[in-house]
Amino acid sequence: MTLGDLQLTPIVIFNFLVWLFFTVAFFYQFVYIVKVWRRGSVVLPKAKKKHRYAYFIAAHNEEAVIGNLVRSIKAQNYPADLIDVFVVADACNDKTARNALQAGAIVYERNDLARKGKSWVMDYGFNRILNEYPGKYEAFFVFDADNIVSPDYTDIMNDAFDMGYLVCTSYRNSKNFDSSWVSAACALWFIREAKFLNNARMMYGTGCAISGSGWLVSSRIVRGMHGWDFHTLTEDIQFSTFCAAHNIQIGYAPAEFYDEQPITFKASWDQRMRWTKGFYQVFFSYVRDLLHGIGKGQFVSYDMLMTIAPGMILTIISFFVNAVYLIVGGLSSGYLATGSELAMCVGSLIMTFGSMYVVFLLLAIITTVSEREHIHSNNERRVITNIFTFPVFMMSYVPIAVAALFKRVEWIPTKHTISVTLDDVMAEGEDERQAQTAADEA
Repeated sequence: MTLGDLQLTPIVIFNFLVWLFFTVAFFYQFVYIVKVWRRGSVVLPKAKKKHRYAYFIAAHNEEAVIGNLVRSIKAQNYPADLIDVFVVADACNDKTARNALQAGAIVYERNDLARKGKSWVMDYGFNRILNEYPGKYEAFFVFDADNIVSPDYTDIMNDAFDMGYLVCTSYRNSKNFDSSWVSAACALWFIREAKFLNNARMMYGTGCAISGSGWLVSSRIVRGMHGWDFHTLTEDIQFSTFCAAHNIQIGYAPAEFYDEQPITFKASWDQRMRWTKGFYQVFFSYVRDLLHGIGKGQFVSYDMLMTIAPGMILTIISFFVNAVYLIVGGLSSGYLATGSELAMCVGSLIMTFGSMYVVFLLLAIITTVSEREHIHSNNERRVITNIFTFPVFMMSYVPIAVAALFKRVEWIPTKHTISVTLDDVMAEGEDERQAQTAADEA
């Protein structure tokens, strides 16, 4: 039997290899899902010591939201004398500094227009805190001004820090799930990242990854760097990759905080364009270190490589190869490609995006069912329709991945206007949950 008898033509082999790569490369995430579905959330041993922390918040024109965050930190179920809140009002021309100060924060004002972006604000703020309060704080919590934290957040994170983790991340939820189909999709992705990635990684004893805000870093690391030394467009994933490459294990704690998600598709597009460009920067900077870690048998290096690898580019290449083969083969009147090969190309083009939709649909269903109690929504219809629109939102990463390769991308501050308290967030969907509980009891 020859290869021709098996119809293993080059295009058939190419499509099979692409399918095989994606299946093998990301199969471990299916294992993560099974693990979490069976065990739920990781349980941490109670800390033996209450550690001292500094909450750090970088803020640029955040007068509408900064006060709610500071007050939610001040309301923690944790000894008040072990927590201080620092806000760096960066090039603000509104009442951010005043509102933060009135809410109880220690406020620094910074006006460096040459070094824009959160990472430079962190570098400035960390250095100043370390100089003015030497040896006082054991770790820093990093938050964005639009966040709100649950009352038990510090206590739960303290459990993870007390275990010896120098870096810890937490459960990122949303305070505006109902704002639009875009905010709902963003919220579901971060919930899924917390529960089915970082939570699973913690269960398996491998390294997690920080994302945006809601994470902790030991002052030992900050002192060792003399501030903050990560300045790509995605300093969070850069730091996560650095930790993976240098065997610094990031922990996870099921401590919940709430983030404001973009409402319009354009705002989300701009934000994800920056993220994607930043992922490219990190990938090309750290791929050699991660491959070295993989060679030494460090699974965390493989996991992080799969996280930052430009997988969407391979999808685009697959689509392009099949489209070109279909067009050229069709014009050759059977000389370069048989009818069955052309039909296979059509099927491959359909399956490329069909399979993407199905995979993201399954992730949406699993996450929504598992985390329904954590989704604060007054609109049950939004929760259901989000399952079907979430894959469309995720597939929009395909054109973003292409554009980010060629477009110059700079850090642009995101405007936050959703001014709600923790009580406001928790009240959303409460009527529906009470009704469902009454129905179940009946």
